[in-house]
Amino acid sequence: MTSVKKVKNEMPAGAALSRYDAADYLQTPEARAAYLETVFEEYGDDARVVAKALGDVARAQGMQKIAKETGLNREGLYQALSGAGNPSFDTILKVMRAVGVELRPRPTETLRAKRASRKRVSARGEDRTVNRRSDAGARGSQGRKRA
Repeated sequence: MTSVKKVKNEMPAGAALSRYDAADYLQTPEARAAYLETVFEEYGDDARVVAKALGDVARAQGMQKIAKETGLNREGLYQALSGAGNPSFDTILKVMRAVGVELRPRPTETLRAKRASRKRVSARGEDRTVNRRSDAGARGSQGRKRA
């Protein structure tokens, strides 16, 4: 018989796993806006998720800076935007303004259409991206596709 050598699955001494922190990856205004847009689209009905995401963006920019710009205290912002807090709508608006994003109402049909147009899979399993703007330009005045 052959012997099987056991392999130890231990981490090297002094090594530790670091926790994932979204704030570490939100260093540009574009990244922060894209992150919040995605959260609003996917979890917009869950105020705690939205508040937590806004907290991630605020931490990425520096909570002390955001506290100064909003006139709110830093500790209160950490708690309110932790996902466990319950921030007022006024707090949410102040923080959004301080981090450089705005809340823009859109008809819900627009959101549904945007989600549906992102990616569709055909019956054969092929990925097919749908661009509604280019489709609209290819339609005639009667709404029919040109041949």
